Amino acid sequence: MSTPSNILSESSVESRGMAVAMTAARLLYWSIRRELWENRAIYIAPVAVAAVFLFGFSLSALIMLAGLHPAPWLDPAQQSAVTREPYEYAGNMIIAATLIVGLFYSVDTLYGERRDRSILFWKSLPLSDLTTVLAKASIPIVILPLLAVGLAVATQWLMLLISSAALLVKGQDVGIMWARLPIVQIWLMMLFHSFLIHGLWQSPIYGWLMLVSAWARRAPILWATLPPLAIGFGEKAAFNTTYFGSFIWSRFTGGAEGAAIMEHPMAMAMPGPAHFLINPGLWISFACTAAFIAGAVRLRRYRGPV
Repeated sequence: MSTPSNILSESSVESRGMAVAMTAARLLYWSIRRELWENRAIYIAPVAVAAVFLFGFSLSALIMLAGLHPAPWLDPAQQSAVTREPYEYAGNMIIAATLIVGLFYSVDTLYGERRDRSILFWKSLPLSDLTTVLAKASIPIVILPLLAVGLAVATQWLMLLISSAALLVKGQDVGIMWARLPIVQIWLMMLFHSFLIHGLWQSPIYGWLMLVSAWARRAPILWATLPPLAIGFGEKAAFNTTYFGSFIWSRFTGGAEGAAIMEHPMAMAMPGPAHFLINPGLWISFACTAAFIAGAVRLRRYRGPV
């Protein structure tokens, strides 16, 4: 039979554990916000790409108003393809911009704080290396993909409003364009493409770049790219095969599962993404990412300014 003292001690341990968990979560949250404050290019670059594309689309709506309505001699499938093409292109450009930002951010983030010696200040705070590295890793793996989807949805919605206004001015039926544009399906595909492929599936790439960023004393981008290139060229020269290069390329494309779903957009209504989530390659990616991040945490703990 439990005594009151045992019950009190158990409850105090549980409350202490919850307090520690809440403190760790709050530190991680504020560390992520700090990364967003200090690295404005994280969101400025994708917003700039979206603004440029939206400006060009607005000009095309004013100058080539007739081009907003697909030619009547096309069959319904071709008319739908012509209608959704600029929307898909806008989403792809924004996702590509966030991918480039994520790659450059990952390779510079831990090296940059050693270069400008700000690491001395952050290490003086009660903030663990694990929390700092996890906050930095969440930027390209989680924050940027979701930011890309949200920005692309906002951009495409504005494009839809511009197209509708232009068609109304022209005296054409707006409902035809809305019927030909599977906007919800496009948004779901962007979510899959951005978050699952460019976020989770590519996480080992970001982990590797952060590991090199924590280790290199100079030119981290060279140290990050030269070893994979050397392995790829060495394999080709020795065995006349490209397995390593194909493996790296599959990290960017989502592998066979991701490519199949991207080629068949209607697969979003099927269990394609679910199959992608249980793909062993995805969980191998998580294991590799965890190993790279663990190495980056250890290196940051013992590396000083450069």
